[in-house]
Amino acid sequence: MTTVQPDTAATRSPDGDLIIDATEVVKTYDTGKVQVRALRGVTLPVRRGEMVAIMGPSGCGKTTLLNCLSGLDDIDSGSVLIDGVDLDTLGDARRTEFRARRMGFVFQLYNLLPVLSAVENVELPLLVSGVSARDARAKAESSLEQVHLIDWASHKPAELSGGQRQRVTIARALVNKPAIVWADEPTGDLDSTNAGEILDLMVDMNSRFAQTFVLVTHDPNIANRMHRIIYMTDGLIVDEKKVRDFD
Repeated sequence: MTTVQPDTAATRSPDGDLIIDATEVVKTYDTGKVQVRALRGVTLPVRRGEMVAIMGPSGCGKTTLLNCLSGLDDIDSGSVLIDGVDLDTLGDARRTEFRARRMGFVFQLYNLLPVLSAVENVELPLLVSGVSARDARAKAESSLEQVHLIDWASHKPAELSGGQRQRVTIARALVNKPAIVWADEPTGDLDSTNAGEILDLMVDMNSRFAQTFVLVTHDPNIANRMHRIIYMTDGLIVDEKKVRDFD
């Protein structure tokens, strides 16, 4: 493991093929009584098709970094370029559209709508981004088939196991063939067997479609399946580790 200085964070790719290029990102939360410096100048480049894990103790800024990189949260200073687009220059509507077309999200608590079936949950981002109902349904069914859940397409989340619900979440995240998939503790609520299957699925999608994955995790078994691990402490990147080759 090689120590990385906080102000350099990670070495940029020599070919410049960066899909994520975050520089000196600062984020402070003001509760009205106290200011919390969640990110204190984070620089993080990620190459197209790379799988990166973000690790560190609770409260170190991992989820905040994920939210700022994906445009879910605004930043105080610095810059975040996604595929060359500066998210800070986009208005709320354009940023939402950009996320819908270019990004997928997988969270620990699934975030599925309980009144919708699996296929309806998966097609929702497509409908929001303007895809016709017919095309959205066909793509949603195809995405469910990729995660081996097509036979459960008409079932609502309450009728599915935890592993199945997370598969629906992944199908939804992948339905628009996003360039980047963001995942926050995607296996944290699953047993080891289901967690392994979900991770296998992500690694397979990365291998087949060269999608970029950025995961927040506490689990070293998850992190060690990535190409690179980023370590955070107190709102800073303090270390990184190459796990396996990335070409």
